[in-house]
Amino acid sequence: MIDINYRINILGCPIDNLTLKQTIDLIDKFIKSKKPHQHVVVNADKLLKVRKDNKLKDIIGKCDIINADGMAIVWASKIIGKPLKQRVAGIDLMQILAEHAIIKNYRLYFLGAKQEIITKVVAIYKKKYPELQIVGFKNGYWKPEAENDVINSILLAKPDILFVAISSPKKEYFLKKYLDILKVPFVMGVGGSFDVVAGLTKRAPKCMQRIGLEWLWRFIQEPGRLWKRYLIGNVIFIWVVIKEFIKIRILKKAEVEQK
Repeated sequence: MIDINYRINILGCPIDNLTLKQTIDLIDKFIKSKKPHQHVVVNADKLLKVRKDNKLKDIIGKCDIINADGMAIVWASKIIGKPLKQRVAGIDLMQILAEHAIIKNYRLYFLGAKQEIITKVVAIYKKKYPELQIVGFKNGYWKPEAENDVINSILLAKPDILFVAISSPKKEYFLKKYLDILKVPFVMGVGGSFDVVAGLTKRAPKCMQRIGLEWLWRFIQEPGRLWKRYLIGNVIFIWVVIKEFIKIRILKKAEVEQK
């Protein structure tokens, strides 16, 4: 588990106050240890899920690295007086780890997305990084009776890094169940990153990423699937941040009056 000094509470969800470099350094230590470690990223949507799902909250709280994936989390941290050093987006970390794996000679396994997507992702990485060791891949649409085959495939491949592109919280429940069995030193949920790599969806321009409008870019591309998550979810998230800010101000005022 990560040093407790890095971990802070943001709106009821633990987040590790780490830069991208610090995250990579910790991952190297995890892989060197040969023991299983789990990584998770938190955005506004997942933070709201955590507030309603105690099982998910417990799983995330026990992860070895919890990065802030969205700018909304970084802004919220500053508003409530617990500023995070940096946003560490899951897709950025995955891309950097792919390049880092070549230097460190790490073995990679890709799990999730549809068959045509995962096949394309692997082909793209193999073409872009010929020296990258991709030791296996499977799509994320297996039947319950085939789950043991999925687990055995990963066990036989013995990867150092496992990228999992399955929706949340299904991904977290799956990894909670099998993390110790799989014995992969570093397991990372990557959300919709495979779709981006494969070209099914496009990453927002850097300017939109910087000002926190990446969610709008995604919404424009998939309005039918994401309207509830972003239009309703964002309003709820803003209200949660406002309530927390007011609560903190009231508490600080009470402390001053007591003195």
